[in-house]
Amino acid sequence: MLERSYPLDLSVGPVLDFDVEMRDFDSPFVKSIYRAHTDHGGSFTSVAECYWEMVITQQQGQSVLIVRGPETVASPSPIPAPADFVGIIFEMGTFMPHMPGPTIADTGIYLPNASSRTFYLHGDSWEFPTFDNVDVFVERLIQQELLVYDPVIDTALRDQPQPLSARSIERHFRQVIGLTQGGVRQILRARRANALLRQAVPISDVIAEAGYADQPHLTRALKHFVGETPAQILREAILR
Repeated sequence: MLERSYPLDLSVGPVLDFDVEMRDFDSPFVKSIYRAHTDHGGSFTSVAECYWEMVITQQQGQSVLIVRGPETVASPSPIPAPADFVGIIFEMGTFMPHMPGPTIADTGIYLPNASSRTFYLHGDSWEFPTFDNVDVFVERLIQQELLVYDPVIDTALRDQPQPLSARSIERHFRQVIGLTQGGVRQILRARRANALLRQAVPISDVIAEAGYADQPHLTRALKHFVGETPAQILREAILR
């Protein structure tokens, strides 16, 4: 029986026993795609994330697709074994109108299988995409307007002017991502601090570069969003 689980965090975090391949995707809708394989089960800490993704897990000849929303807190996630994963990480601003941000934030939605090779999405049967044909899958989603892009999100995060009120911009964030703009910025800052610490950057420099007021502020943020203290993360980086 297929063991359903959340995929690994591939951008920052402890080194896991995975064979991973990532590649960029030439589209404003997609941040990147990846495929991974593991022979060993277990668990890992999934850190908070602003992006959402579609992940296909294949195990024992069966496939399942999960729409995994943004996460506002670090949480433990199981790892099935052996298993293969294909993931599509979508840019912030990309969303599915029939499955907006508030419906997927802090959760994962499994799309029902139509057969061993297909699944149901918005009433239609779709073939499970592979690492090699993900671009065809995404283009079909765009053509059928099941995947759309809202430029307000990127413009706001770049602090560029736009003809919208602060209240209207906040509505865009809640509809598209399912989080507030402030919540998105907090997660991005914590992930930046986490990435710096995993490069063995001293804590004092991380505080300054990531824009935290002091070490207690940094510690609270990383414990909440990453699941570890700055000292723990730095120690792991030094021991590698």
